[in-house]
Amino acid sequence: MPKPTKGPRLGGGPAHERLLLANLAASLFTHKSIQTTEAKAKRLRPIAERLITFAKRGDLHARRRVLAVIKDKSVVHELFTQIAPLVADREGGYTRIVKTGFRKGDNAPLAVIELVLEPVTPKAKKAKPAAAAPAEASAEEPAAEEEAEVVETEAAEETEVADEAEAAEAPAEETEAAAEETEAAADEAPAAEEKAE
Repeated sequence: MPKPTKGPRLGGGPAHERLLLANLAASLFTHKSIQTTEAKAKRLRPIAERLITFAKRGDLHARRRVLAVIKDKSVVHELFTQIAPLVADREGGYTRIVKTGFRKGDNAPLAVIELVLEPVTPKAKKAKPAAAAPAEASAEEPAAEEEAEVVETEAAEETEVADEAEAAEAPAEETEAAAEETEAAADEAPAAEEKAE
């Protein structure tokens, strides 16, 4: 018999355990909340969250991977069309386990496992304590000074490059001006010769 994964053993062999967890997952997706023993709820959580992650992907391959676990097509359709859009912004933690006491007959610890379908609210950034602020400010001052030095160095390098570019352009402008003067003189020379004749 193949050895099942670590954790509580839920019944007979591994095949029975897989079927039991698949049925629990199907019930969870159908009813959005189920009550079971703590051990079963803890074993169900990673399987259910993996199936929800596949549903968020939404492609055909993901649907077939989910259908390999849950055989009921209507449950898979509900998972892909109703549950996945509700948890699209959530990055994990799709289920919640709440302990509810003990069962009357055998005193087994019970728990409710439910889907977390509330919209995600972004966490507000906490204000830092005033005592920590001066220490952080003094730590930030050297960093600010270093940044200022880097900026000054970059500015100096840019001005040097600009000066070199201007120096290279100046002789080019002078040669262009000299060329224009010689052309003007050449044009004037034939005109002066014509007047002389």
